[in-house]
Amino acid sequence: MTLAGKKVVVVGGSSGIGLATAELAKTQGAEVVIASRSAAKLDRVAERLKVTAIPADVTSDESVAELFRRTGPVDHVVLTAAQLRTGPFKTVAMDDVRTTMEGKFWGAWRVAREAVIRPGGSLTLVTGFLSVRPRPNSAIISAANGALESLARALALELAPVRVNAVSPGVIDTPIRAAMPEEARREMLAKTAAALPVGRVGMAEDIAQQIAGFMTNGFATGSIVYIDGGALVN
Repeated sequence: MTLAGKKVVVVGGSSGIGLATAELAKTQGAEVVIASRSAAKLDRVAERLKVTAIPADVTSDESVAELFRRTGPVDHVVLTAAQLRTGPFKTVAMDDVRTTMEGKFWGAWRVAREAVIRPGGSLTLVTGFLSVRPRPNSAIISAANGALESLARALALELAPVRVNAVSPGVIDTPIRAAMPEEARREMLAKTAAALPVGRVGMAEDIAQQIAGFMTNGFATGSIVYIDGGALVN
């Protein structure tokens, strides 16, 4: 199976893993639509990649519905968008907890409900390996990722013959970490890389390759693949 001539929607396609996925799909001949909350960022990326941009907020029922009204039927949908807020379990604000679930889990639910995906097409969710390897101060993210992976398996049955899978990345060097002080970011990434069997942290392109594999492999559904540089076996 190939992406040539297929219509691919990447929700969260203006940066990080979503951007890398949009770039890869475009190079493989797909008609690509990118969506995210930032219209300005979307327009810059769309102009560079020569793809279609549609602003959309996954926390809004109407916004997600409008996105897929505008795209019409599609072949593949990829969801990387998330608004993650976390902190120590006993003190993290409930508003932050709810925001994380709205953006990560309920956003995926909305996208899965509204997208009209042609038979044999696919929906790929991006979760995160905290679902199976939690760490302190990240309980809500672990829970959201675990819920997404369960949702992917359930939707593989309910949405068939549309195929539904999830990619669960480990530590990836993407713009989502730009909020960290640069020195702390570099130190954290270097420490993580040294502890991994592959000797480096992941790049957005690493995850995009697996997403493309899910789009083009017609025998893959209900699968969760952990792309983590060996963190789970280390």
